[in-house]
Amino acid sequence: MQLTPAQRTAIDTVDRNLLIVACAGSGKTEVISQRIAGLLAQSGVVPKNIVAFTFTEKAAAELKERIHARVTEQHGSVIGLAEMYIGTMHGYALDLLHSHVPEAFKINVLSDVQARLLIDKNSRKSGLTTTCAVVQGKAPQPLKRYAQSRLYQQVMSILREDNVDLAGLRPDVADGFKSYMALLDQRRYYDFTQILTAAVDCLEANETADASAVNVRSHIKENIRYVVVDEYQDTNPIQERLIAGLTQFGANLCVVGDDDQTIYQWRGSAVKNILTLEDRYKDVERVTLNENFRSSDAIVDLGRSVVDAIAIGRRLPKQMVAAGHQVFERGDLLALTLPDLDAEAASIADRIEAIQGLPFTDAPGQSPRGMSWSDCAVLYRSVKRDAGPLVAELRRRGIPYIIKGLTGLFDTPEVAAAVACFKYAAGEINASDVTGAWIAADLGLAAGDLVRGIAVLDRSMRWDDTKAWDSVTLQATFLEFLEAVGLREERVPSPQGANRGELIFYNLGRFSTAIGDYERIHLTSPPKDRFAQFAKWIAFQAPDYYQESDGDNSYAQPDAVVLATVHQAKGMQWPAVFIPALRNLAFPNRRSGGLNVLHVVDAGLIEDAERYRGTAEDERRLFYVAVTRAQKFLTLTYAPTGKQGGNKPSEFFQSATRQQTVLTKPASLPTEGRLTPTPKRATPDVVLSFSDLKYLFGCNYSFKLRLMYGFDSPLQKELGYGKSLHDAMAEIHKRAIEGDIVDPSEAEALVDRHLNLPFANPAARDQLRPAAIASVQRYLDENSALLPLTEFSEQVVEIHPAPGVTVTGRIDLTRRLDTEEVSIVDFKSTERAQANDVSLDQLYMYALGYKELTGTDADLVEIHNLDKAGGSKREVVDTDVLAKLTERVTAAGDSLRTNSLPRLAVWGKTCQACDFVGICRDRQV
Repeated sequence: MQLTPAQRTAIDTVDRNLLIVACAGSGKTEVISQRIAGLLAQSGVVPKNIVAFTFTEKAAAELKERIHARVTEQHGSVIGLAEMYIGTMHGYALDLLHSHVPEAFKINVLSDVQARLLIDKNSRKSGLTTTCAVVQGKAPQPLKRYAQSRLYQQVMSILREDNVDLAGLRPDVADGFKSYMALLDQRRYYDFTQILTAAVDCLEANETADASAVNVRSHIKENIRYVVVDEYQDTNPIQERLIAGLTQFGANLCVVGDDDQTIYQWRGSAVKNILTLEDRYKDVERVTLNENFRSSDAIVDLGRSVVDAIAIGRRLPKQMVAAGHQVFERGDLLALTLPDLDAEAASIADRIEAIQGLPFTDAPGQSPRGMSWSDCAVLYRSVKRDAGPLVAELRRRGIPYIIKGLTGLFDTPEVAAAVACFKYAAGEINASDVTGAWIAADLGLAAGDLVRGIAVLDRSMRWDDTKAWDSVTLQATFLEFLEAVGLREERVPSPQGANRGELIFYNLGRFSTAIGDYERIHLTSPPKDRFAQFAKWIAFQAPDYYQESDGDNSYAQPDAVVLATVHQAKGMQWPAVFIPALRNLAFPNRRSGGLNVLHVVDAGLIEDAERYRGTAEDERRLFYVAVTRAQKFLTLTYAPTGKQGGNKPSEFFQSATRQQTVLTKPASLPTEGRLTPTPKRATPDVVLSFSDLKYLFGCNYSFKLRLMYGFDSPLQKELGYGKSLHDAMAEIHKRAIEGDIVDPSEAEALVDRHLNLPFANPAARDQLRPAAIASVQRYLDENSALLPLTEFSEQVVEIHPAPGVTVTGRIDLTRRLDTEEVSIVDFKSTERAQANDVSLDQLYMYALGYKELTGTDADLVEIHNLDKAGGSKREVVDTDVLAKLTERVTAAGDSLRTNSLPRLAVWGKTCQACDFVGICRDRQV
C-alpha cells in the first residue's frame, strides 16, 4: 500500500517513545507491522527483544501474519520470530509466569463465565453472600447468588485492577475479597485479573524478592527492548502497571490508540492513560493518523460530527478525513422514523433483502461482488433488550442470522430443543415436550428418531451414587442424544443454495461450549444434582452470563446477518451497518438505576470512580465506534416503544438527521447491475497450535466440529495428570539450563508442587499421585546424566508454511547431545494419549519450528513415554518427511480458507477414537 507521510513518520520513529493516535480505519495494523519489521533491521535487535500487545487473539493473528509478510519482503527471513511475543496482555503475563514461576505451572485459568460459575457454586466461600451492597437510606443488603454474582465478580476485579484504597474497605468487602482470593488459591485457579496481578507483582518486586520474581525481572531487563501496545485507550490501571514494568529498564514504548474509541470504561479502562501519556513518559513523539481508508466520506463526516462534540481537554485534537475507495451515493445513509418496533424490524429486514446482490468492491483494484447476508451487521446498545423483534422478523422471513457471543443463542429453536433434553433429565418436562421441541426446530428429525434420543436421556437419569461422578456427564449425554436421533449437518433441511445445517451445527456447537463451561466447575457434583442445577442455570442464568461474551471462533464464517452489541463489533467492519433502537435513554444509555460497584465499594476509594457509572462522553464514543464500522451503507432507525421514556428519538438520531448526506425517507436501491450474492470469504489469518493441527490432520470434519463450531469433549477425572507430569519435567529442565541438576530424591516434592487433578475423586487421586511420583523418580534415575545437555525447555516455536498460516507450539525438551546432535523430545504420560504416528507428526513439526527458531536442523526426534509400561520411540529426522509435512500443513491451511473440511472417506481408527463420531457418521463395529 502507498503510505501517507504520517504513516511513514510513525514507522520510522524508533529512537523515541511514540504515541500513534489512529483514527478509525486508518491502517494502523500495517503501520505497526512495518514498524516492527524496521526494528528487526536494526543492528543487534532480535525478535525476542520485541513485545507487541493486541486487544484480542483475532487481532493478534492478523498482526502476526502481517509482520511475517513484511519481514519476508524486507529481510527475506529472520531467525527466531517465534520468540517475539504478539498477543494479548493476559497471554503474555501467563507465558511469563509459566516460563519463570514454577509455582504457577499447575494453575488453571478460568474464563469470565467459569469464574462467575465458581462464585455462584461457592456463594459463601467466595464471599458473595457475605458481602453487602449499601444504598443510601437503606440497611446493607447481602449480595444474592446468581442475581448479583456478576456485580461481585466485577468488584473482585476492580480491587486488583484499579487504584483502590484497600485499607478503607468496609469489613464485609475486605473479608469477601480475602475469601475469594483464598478460594482461587485453594482450587488452583487464576481468573483473568489474577494473571495480570501475579505478573505485575513479580515485575514490581524489589531486589530481595523470591527467586521467581528475580528471574522474571532479570528476563525483562536482559531481553525486552521494544514494547508496542495496540488499543492503548482501553488499558486499565493494572495493564498500565504491566506496561510500566516492562519498560522500567529503558525499553522503548510505542502505543497506538484512539481516545475517541474508548468504550470499556465500565470495565475499568482509563482514557486518561492515553490523554496523559506524554506527561508520564519521557521523550514522547505524537503522530496522528487522520486518514480513514474504510468508509465513504459521508460516513466519515457523520462519525467526526459525533466525537467533535466531546469537550476540549477530554479529547486529543484530530480531524478524521476519508481517504478510501468507497464512494458515497445518495441513499447510502438513512435515518428512519418508524411507527413501532415491529415496523422497525420489518424496515431493517426489507433493507437487508434489498441490499442482496448489490455490487460492492472490497478493496481498490478488485472486481466487485454481489453483497450477501454476511455483509450486513445490526449493532445494538443492548442485544438482550432490543433485538427480539428483529430476530422474530428474520426468522419469519428465513433470513439467516447469528448473534455474536451466546446472548441470544438460547432462544434459537435448535438450542431451545437441546435445553429441553436437560429439562427432561431434571424431571421438569415430559418426553412429548422434548419431541415437540425438536420437531418444531425443523431439523429433519421424525418422532421415531426422538424415541431413540429419549432412551439416551432415560439412561442418563438412572444415577448410581456408587459410581464415579464423571460416569455420567452433561456433555456425553448431549453428544449421545444427537447421535441417537441421527442429526447430521447435511440432513438439516435448507433452502435452495443455502447450507442451513452449517448454521444449526454452529449454534449447537456453541451450546456445547456452554455445557463445557458449566461442567468444568460442577463436574464433581453428583450427577443428579448436576443435571437438575444445569437445567435451571441454562434456563434462567446462562443468557445473562453470556451477555457480553464473544464465543465465536474467527475461522467460522457463516453467510448470515450478524447481530451484535457495539462492544462486540469493536475492530470489525461491514459493507452495511444498521443501528436500531435509537431512543432517548436507550442509546445514549441512561445510568442504570440498579446496584453497581459503587454500592459495594465507596466511590471515594477508587480513582476516577465515575467511569464505572458511565458518562455521556462514553456513550458518544460508543456511537462513534458503531457508525465507523460501516464501509458504505449505514441505516439508523428510531421507533417508539409505547412505554414511558421510550417515545422520544435519541439525540444521536436527531443529530444524524441534520447531516446533509442522510436521508430520512428510504430511497430505492438500483435494480440494474446486480450480481449473484457472494459472501466475502476473506483469507483468514490462521494461527493454529500444533495440537489443533493434530485434529486437522486426523480428520478435517472433526476439526470443524471441535474448533470451528465449538463442540466440547466430555471431561474425565484423570484430566490434568498428563499436564502435571509435563510441568514437573519443565521445572527439571529449566533448572538444568541454569545449572541446577535435580536429584531423584526431589521427585515427591516436585509432584506435590505440580500435581493438579481438578476433577479427580479421592480414590483416583490416591492412585494417580504415587504413579506420578514413580514416573518422575524413574525419569530422574535414568536421565540424570542427560540433564546438563538440555538446550531448551518448553520452548515456543512457530512455522509459517504458507501465507496466512502460522502454526505455534512448545517443544517439551531439546537436548544437544555429546555427539553434537540435536534431539527433540516430546513427553507422553499414557498409552492412550494419542497414536504414535500422530505424535511423530507433531515432533516433525517441532523440527520445522526448531529450524525457524535457530536456523539449524534437528537430528533426532523422540517420544519419551513416562509410564513404566510404555515404550519410547526415537528416530533420525527424515528430510523427505519434513518436506511432505510442509505440504500437508499448507494444504490444511487451504482447506480452512475454502471451508473444505469433509469427513473421512472411510471408517478407520481415527473415527473409533473420536469424541464426535456420533454426529459425523453412523458407527461401524
